[in-house]
Amino acid sequence: MSHKIIIFYIFLIFFQLSFSQNKSSYIVHSHNDYLQNSPFWSAFSSGANSIEVDVFFKDNKLFVCHTEKEIIEGRTVKSLYLEPLKKALQLKINTFNQLYLMFDVKSEAISTLKSLIKTLKQYPDIIQNKKIKIVISGNRPHTDKYVNYPDYIYFDNQDVNQKFTSKILEKVAFTSVDFKAYSVWNGKGRLTHDDEKRVKAVIAKAKTLQKPFRFWGTPDSKTAWKRFTDMGVDFINTDMPFKCQNYLKTLLNRTYTSNVFSNVYKPSFKNDGSKVPVKNVVLLIGDGNGLSQISSAVLANFGQLTLTQLSHIGLIKTQSADDFVTDSAAAGTALATGEKTNNRAIGVDINGKAIKNITELLDAKGFLTGCITTDKMTGATPSAFYAHQSDRDYSNAIAQELLKSKLSLFIGGGSNDFKSVKLNTKFDLHSDLKSFNSDTNKKVGVFISKGKPLSVLKGRGNLLAEATSKSLAYFKRQQKPFFLMIESAQIDSFGHENDTAGVISETIDFDRAITEAIKYAEENEDTLVLITADHETSGFSIPNGDLDDHTIEGDFSTHDHTAVMVPIFAYGAQAKKFTGVYENNEVFHKIIEVLNVN
Repeated sequence: MSHKIIIFYIFLIFFQLSFSQNKSSYIVHSHNDYLQNSPFWSAFSSGANSIEVDVFFKDNKLFVCHTEKEIIEGRTVKSLYLEPLKKALQLKINTFNQLYLMFDVKSEAISTLKSLIKTLKQYPDIIQNKKIKIVISGNRPHTDKYVNYPDYIYFDNQDVNQKFTSKILEKVAFTSVDFKAYSVWNGKGRLTHDDEKRVKAVIAKAKTLQKPFRFWGTPDSKTAWKRFTDMGVDFINTDMPFKCQNYLKTLLNRTYTSNVFSNVYKPSFKNDGSKVPVKNVVLLIGDGNGLSQISSAVLANFGQLTLTQLSHIGLIKTQSADDFVTDSAAAGTALATGEKTNNRAIGVDINGKAIKNITELLDAKGFLTGCITTDKMTGATPSAFYAHQSDRDYSNAIAQELLKSKLSLFIGGGSNDFKSVKLNTKFDLHSDLKSFNSDTNKKVGVFISKGKPLSVLKGRGNLLAEATSKSLAYFKRQQKPFFLMIESAQIDSFGHENDTAGVISETIDFDRAITEAIKYAEENEDTLVLITADHETSGFSIPNGDLDDHTIEGDFSTHDHTAVMVPIFAYGAQAKKFTGVYENNEVFHKIIEVLNVN
């Protein structure tokens, strides 16, 4: 065996093993498999456990094709299917629970079957393998003759009204019918109610035989694949076995039924958009939180969020100075300093020179400032509001800068990063929120974890909203103007992981913090609340869901950030100034303008 062939088979083993880890009740059926670039191998390596082989018998050979005109010398049942399957078994690439090898007979039934059986006898490892079912479809003998064929030969029933004796029924592998006989649905949008009734009725009828069911002639799309699995179709017909298998095997992990909710607060709008001078600014950043993430949280949270009650909305362009797609460091720096910089840079310009950030600028004007995050305090977004480093991974140097920062308050994770930093010489440190007394006049630091904080689903609870509420009470007591940045960091983390449950639960949790900020602005007419994101993560989309049970199916185009614009919401004094479409660094300049601290 050549070196290249060995590598090829190792590659196939890897894929087969990886796909076999996610067993499910559906079976992906590779329709017209001979038209694939690599017949058999493409379907088999993708994890498709049913493979359709069109067979035409001519000149004592079993050709793989649909019609006699399509015959190509050498493309036979043996060369394209039986030999590869034999090799797969020899290499023990047989992790399937059940493999259906369906021969769709296009020539005369009796003579073709006779030749096929003769050929199959040359492959005892295949016909004696209990995990492999040889199924005859297309042109078949009369049902009464089924019992005359070898034990390893089964048949495809194509009449849901067909009656069988128990002995003949044992020879039936599954039932297949033409989808177009029941619906003209093209796989886009939804089935009509009448079509859905007809489709469900034929599935129920077929299932009375207690055999698996398959439609042929089906639309071939993600929407169709999901709909058919939802309706109990056992074999999912497709010309795209790899894409279909990949979609279906990840469907469970991409679907989330929410048990985390935000109690929606509906503001009075009495101070919203007023021309009252702004004294306090609360900037909430949902890391990676694009419009689809927000939409998913809305749909999972009874159709509303506190965020979606707001009326002043704009859009922000997020590109960094040196890249089409920003990272959190460059985006955080743009928001914190008003200057676009290179990816990975924290609080420095494109030449590595430190730029004064908003907490430093406002401290000089008599403001108190704070940062809250569900990330470590050395994370890219919070550090952009107090540190100046050419690379976001210079965690030790960033940690040292927190001690020199102008922050009056911080709440975040990652206390282990600060073991060598004597923060207690500047901050009244706490190991949890419970011991943080908002009545203090001292500078305060709260570490909510030694490393990265827990997610909401892993037990963080309502900590972000509580931290927001306590921090606002802390600033209120100081009777000084303040700037507070609040980051919901793990929307981004779960976007990178393509984890729908994490994205939605963290976005809903973010809304609980937003609620506390909006309530504060309601009671304090000189406060402006801004809610935005540094960028979108994962190319998140929402193909399906159920409003009644709070279920969302998420899908992802990448594991990384994207270049799409992100929304910005504003509530309170001078909120109108934040509508429109603009660059992310303009947020800083607009804040400085409304605070009138130039």
